[in-house]
Amino acid sequence: MKKIFRWGIIGPGRIAHKFAAGLKVVKNASLYAVASQSMERAQAFARQYQAQKAYSTYEELVNDPQVDAVYIATPHVFHYENTRLCLEAGKAVLCEKPLTVNAAQSKKLLEISKRKSVFLMEALWSRFLPAYQQVREWLQQDRIGDLMLLSSSMGFRREFDAQERLFNPHLAGGALLDLGIYPIAISQFLMGENPTSFSVNSVLGKSQVDEMTCAYLHYKSGIGSQFCCTFRAETLNDLYIYGSKGRIRIQAPFWQSEKVNLSVSGKEKTLSKPFRASGFEYEIEEVTGCVREGRRESASMPQADTQANMELMDAMRKQIGLRYPFE
Repeated sequence: MKKIFRWGIIGPGRIAHKFAAGLKVVKNASLYAVASQSMERAQAFARQYQAQKAYSTYEELVNDPQVDAVYIATPHVFHYENTRLCLEAGKAVLCEKPLTVNAAQSKKLLEISKRKSVFLMEALWSRFLPAYQQVREWLQQDRIGDLMLLSSSMGFRREFDAQERLFNPHLAGGALLDLGIYPIAISQFLMGENPTSFSVNSVLGKSQVDEMTCAYLHYKSGIGSQFCCTFRAETLNDLYIYGSKGRIRIQAPFWQSEKVNLSVSGKEKTLSKPFRASGFEYEIEEVTGCVREGRRESASMPQADTQANMELMDAMRKQIGLRYPFE
């Protein structure tokens, strides 16, 4: 039997609970340590998920020789410094999306990963879900013919609060980085290419971050992907893939969907693809396997894809006039 692969978590917030729940069903892997700036919070999380260690500093966690990989679940404005700390210590990293705030930061992290030969992956969990594996299979089988268009929405309503992360420019707030990363990265995954150009429009709110961004991505193959992400309204939150012979619907919420529909020639079938746990187990298995095999990156979520998406979002923010105070 392989030795237990020991995970550490930096930032035991809401999303870290989903990670810990998913980790419980991954064979030969466990939650070993958790770090928070609040020792009380770290200890509570450790008790809930039976972690052996709780730390009040991130440095203590990354310097623990028993930690095999670190999951970073802090807000994305802190991803660069947290990930760099781990990589410089030689710890494999799975970092929540977006990997960083801008392409300059992500490029530096990828360079450290290469120089230190340490694994690094952006946590785009949707790519690994059973529903998306089914959609990829349908596309490879040419079930809907030539791809024409992807169309999606991702939105919910939040009352304005200048101090909340979503609206705070000092915390890299805005809909594009928080939500837009999903349709951008999923389009890239489904089509296997990056857009050659784009058009984008945004509504900037009181704090001058984008509270709604709508974009159209143009691809060399002639396919388009349109999406709208917003904090201003509850949207349908599904994703459609239109082809010359039919369409695929990834049911809401599309980024964590467990149901997909295939419609061809007036006939429709729906498949249920439930998670084994929280859905995070699939990306955890990917990282655990890659690190055990001595790989620096995942073939399913390559670092080049992350960098391309960061560069695209940089270009979008430049066009809509969104620059953060610390940049």
